[in-house]
Amino acid sequence: MTGGEAGDNKFGEGKVRRLSDAVRRVRIAESERSDAYADLHEGDRARLELLAEELASVFSELPADDAYFICKVAGSAPPRLWVDPTTHVVMARDRRSYRLLKDTRLGRLTLNESADLDDTADAVTDYIAERLIERERSLESDALVAKLRSAALGRRETDEAASGRAADRGSMLIWALIVFLAGFAVGALGLVAYAWFMVPG
Repeated sequence: MTGGEAGDNKFGEGKVRRLSDAVRRVRIAESERSDAYADLHEGDRARLELLAEELASVFSELPADDAYFICKVAGSAPPRLWVDPTTHVVMARDRRSYRLLKDTRLGRLTLNESADLDDTADAVTDYIAERLIERERSLESDALVAKLRSAALGRRETDEAASGRAADRGSMLIWALIVFLAGFAVGALGLVAYAWFMVPG
């Protein structure tokens, strides 16, 4: 092979790169990734729907007018089974384990993680029961505080009324004492005047 031929192979006609072909390849790859992601998304949603069906009897026992508990699968990314505004179930990275998560001021907490459907349903049921008991206690505490506040207010009003009556009695006594002293002073002055004019000098 001559030097000229080598140069032709290196710098001569070769593979022609076309931008349109590259765009087509990228679009195909993205489409395949999207299809795979959609399959995973639908798989996660199907597992969460199974969990929701398992919990249907528990959800049905909640009061119909209770707006706190959501109990629905949301078509978000990733799909979530929302229990209440701060708690939901999502599929873990292995796509088999259910993860019960709660958002708090300190961050997100994992309350339970299990690949077993029944175990996860039990964990969600226990969580709902705990929230109901907490709310009952909170309502009882609020009622007790309101009762104590009302009793304290009534006691204060009674004390204020009693102190007002005592003040009225005190002011009446003071005025009676003033009138008595004024009368005594007038009487004393009268006696002095009588003695002054009646006794010969």
